Amino acid sequence: MNAAINLRRIGLPRLIVHLSVLLICILWLIPTIGILVTSLREPGQIASSGWWTAFTGAAETSAARLGEPSTARQDGPNFVISGSVFDGSQEGAKKGAVRAFGTKVAAPTEFTAGNPADIGDGETLTVNEDGSYVYSKNAPFSDKRGKRVYLSIAQPASFTLDNYRTVLTSQGIGQAFVNSLTVAIPATIIPILISAFAAYALSWMHFPGRAIIIAVVVGLIVVPLQMSLIPLLKMYNEIGAFFGIASRSYVGIWLAHAAFGMPLAIYLLRNYIAGLPKEVIESARVDGASDFEIFVRIVLPLSFPALASFSIFQFLWTWNDLLVAMVFLGTGKDQLVLTGALNALLGSMGGKWEILTASAFITIIVPIIVFFALQRYLVRGLLAGSVKGG
Repeated sequence: MNAAINLRRIGLPRLIVHLSVLLICILWLIPTIGILVTSLREPGQIASSGWWTAFTGAAETSAARLGEPSTARQDGPNFVISGSVFDGSQEGAKKGAVRAFGTKVAAPTEFTAGNPADIGDGETLTVNEDGSYVYSKNAPFSDKRGKRVYLSIAQPASFTLDNYRTVLTSQGIGQAFVNSLTVAIPATIIPILISAFAAYALSWMHFPGRAIIIAVVVGLIVVPLQMSLIPLLKMYNEIGAFFGIASRSYVGIWLAHAAFGMPLAIYLLRNYIAGLPKEVIESARVDGASDFEIFVRIVLPLSFPALASFSIFQFLWTWNDLLVAMVFLGTGKDQLVLTGALNALLGSMGGKWEILTASAFITIIVPIIVFFALQRYLVRGLLAGSVKGG
């Protein structure tokens, strides 16, 4: 009865919306959780089982070598070798509970642990869960070395930070992290400052051609950076040569990111600022405040949600950028940003999933912190900028 009353109070359409949003959030979080868990696992467990088994343990395939024929003892008509597959002196496997074993790499779970297995040629092998084994033959052993067996071993849940140590201690990663911050922070602040002034002018200052400028700004949003990257670089080199600015410097990448971020910033901020209460602006003008004073004391504090919304997008774009950074900074060890350094690292360790996932999580950890720090302003700023206009 109470559930029915609560359902009517919430409303079925609203409940469906809430459940849909919850489902979308879960679907977005699952890959991130998978990357984090995989980055903390050992290589053997990653290769043998999925990340969702990390907390319950996993079956890991391993190999071990039995005792040498010289250690065999005669037991009636049979010759017997015994020991433990976990004995390191015999190329032992990693310790755990043996679930199954086999004599072929393609079939490591052919026989169940604890049960005698007929492996042909009069040979019988029994491997118990604790790793002890009995290997017998109805004739003397002819092999020069101990027989190799393959094991399916249940490993308890375990995690390690070695993957992150490998990535963080690799040559150039620390400098690349600093380079990424040096690029992303100014490339986020510069377009916000310029766009805020422009958005105020396009919202509350009347001058000829204002409508044309607004239309041009909207049109520039659809221009892809890649299409104009080469002309932009050529122009920058010519201007830099004239003013004595180095062709490979942070100034170039700051200006490139700022130029391509400003159209969207001006569009969002202009719509938001134009929707601010007109009475507040006019009252300030009546009291003798200048446009600069109105902008600094009234508009900027009220526009913080819109500023935070754009800051998230701009920081994510600049932090994850690789192309612009390689073009304007170069590919030297002291010039690479984090995405470039990790890309080079993955080129040498591309088959190691533990390194791949640890590198990926290091790349996304800073954007995640920025997003959660400003996320409460994100939706408010975007919605306000999309429904208000002037």
